Amino acid sequence: MKQFLISKLVDPYSGEELIISPENDFLKTANGNKYFIKNNIAIMIDAARQIKQHEIELHKNFDSSFDYINHYETDAAQFDYFNDDEPYVTKNERRRSRQAIINAVPENTLSILDIGCGSGWLAEHFLQHEKQIISSDISITNPTKTLSKFPHENHAGIVCDAFNLPFKNNCFDCIVASEVIEHVFDPALFVDSLLQKIKPGGMLILVTPYNEKIEYFLCVHCNKPTPKNAHLHSFNEKNITALFKTTTTIISTDAFCNKYFLKLRLYNLLSFLPFRFWKLVDRLANKIAKKPTTFLIKTVKA
Repeated sequence: MKQFLISKLVDPYSGEELIISPENDFLKTANGNKYFIKNNIAIMIDAARQIKQHEIELHKNFDSSFDYINHYETDAAQFDYFNDDEPYVTKNERRRSRQAIINAVPENTLSILDIGCGSGWLAEHFLQHEKQIISSDISITNPTKTLSKFPHENHAGIVCDAFNLPFKNNCFDCIVASEVIEHVFDPALFVDSLLQKIKPGGMLILVTPYNEKIEYFLCVHCNKPTPKNAHLHSFNEKNITALFKTTTTIISTDAFCNKYFLKLRLYNLLSFLPFRFWKLVDRLANKIAKKPTTFLIKTVKA
């Protein structure tokens, strides 16, 4: 394990200091809590201590529950986030979203925590700029693949739960959570958990679908309605600010990627434009017909 990662770690449930074993195969506390290390990745989750979920409308209405740790472990095992075989329009929309995140990260950032690292694209980009990147996920699958694909002295991986982060408070310059908040059972608790780990003056960057109309399907396994892509929440300028306490400052919200660009396949024509110029065209399109698909929120911790 990388020393820069070890220096940031604490027990996610007790906050105690951690000691690494001489064989580098587990971390433990003085009280005996133990977390195993596999493929140089610490598995900092105790499923038995999974946080008690607040009752959300979906499960209240359909008398169901959501074991999110097991769900997303299974998700990572079933779906290959490194598979580049997706529709051209989707690729371009995703590319512009990633460019927006890259532009949002402050230049003086040194340490970045990637929540839900997916294919590791954030590490791929910022490792070229000498940043320290921790690629995290609730499953070991994606951090393992990410570390293998982008090995670097400044790159570490970890398995953790965003509601029980195994890091000291005030230890990251920037945290990025792209397409995660719409999946969590308690968005306000999720935001609060992330903000605790950011240094004063550091930035939290969230990306989520904009004002999404969540579609439901009937699950063939449990015969109950389930939301498309496991999206539990939809966000816009009105409801996003309610997630943040007064101790934080909302710097900006930005809704972009006009829906008609997608429907008319104009991304084929605009894909050659540099991000800055594409953004101007997209902003104009959303003034004419406000139909953005992607929502970026930048927040600085006071």
